[in-house]
Order: sequence, then C-alpha cells, then structure tokens
Amino acid sequence: MHEDTRPAGQDDGPVPQSPFGDDIDVSITDRRWHMAMRDPARDVKRAVGTAMRELGVSGCVTVVLADDRTVQRLNHLHRDKNKPTNVLTFEYAPAGSGAWLWGGDIILAFPTVRREAQAAGRTVRNHMMHLLVHGVLHLSGYDHHHAGEARAMEMEEARILGRMGIPNPWKRRNGREAGAPR
Repeated sequence: MHEDTRPAGQDDGPVPQSPFGDDIDVSITDRRWHMAMRDPARDVKRAVGTAMRELGVSGCVTVVLADDRTVQRLNHLHRDKNKPTNVLTFEYAPAGSGAWLWGGDIILAFPTVRREAQAAGRTVRNHMMHLLVHGVLHLSGYDHHHAGEARAMEMEEARILGRMGIPNPWKRRNGREAGAPR
C-alpha cells in the first residue's frame, strides 16, 4: 500500500546530483517505509541532496530508515531519553588533521513518523522529507533550543522544502496545528 500522492506515472524527475560529489548512503531496516511510498531511497537522496545544495555544504550523509525500537535504543544511549523520537542526527567527528569532515548520520523511526504525519494531515513521504531537511540543518549547525533559533530553522526548512514542491509544514492546514520535529 503506497501513501504516495503523486499522479500515476509522474515522478519528481532525476535525483539531484550535487556538484560537490556528495555521498548519500541509505539503509532501510524497516520494510514499512517501502509500503508507505514508492521509492524511499530515492526520496531520501532527493531531500538530503537538495538540502545540502541549498545550504552550500559538501560531505557524506548516512540515512537509516528504521523503527521505533532502534531509535529508542539510540536515543537512550546517546541522549539519556528512553523513548523513541522521529529523527536523530549525529555529526561526524573532526578529521585527524584538525579539519572538519562535514556530514553525519540521520536516523528516522517509521511508526513515530507515520503517527506524526497522520496527526498533522500530511503524507508519510512529505513528513519524512521534512525530517531529513531538519536533520541536514542540524548537521549544518542549526538548532532549535531557543525561540529565535527555532524560527530561523523553521524558515530554512520551509524554504528548502518549497524548492522541492513540498508544502510548508509550519502553516496551519484544515484546522490542525503545525508540529515541530523533536
């Protein structure tokens, strides 16, 4: 069962190729991602590649489309929060020479992402794309601990998603409140 709402036979065109020779690796460990959309790996590469290009960054990103149990375990181990969350982002450590290697890992939890998408009246695909852009922004130094930071991050998310034709997740729709990634 695909939740993808694109008209049959229509896709988003070729996956954007970064001029920087970026490396975007995708691992899908929960098969429900495949049931929610046509080609989750392609969508991941499109979202991450577009965000990187829009931010002018170059590097490597590994995305894992996982389940709640995996994300809960990582969240507990690295953030001391024993519950699943929608997205976790881990930056790469500095390279040995003192130079910084831009990139990191982005891990999403399918059941949480699906639940949030349904509550917000969005497709799983569009919510996943939003969370991937959110993750790339974290890798690029954005954060949302304070109101000003959160607003700047939300505006950047909306701008990048707009470049991909994905509706602004921060606007109210059908009487529903917009929700923030955790």
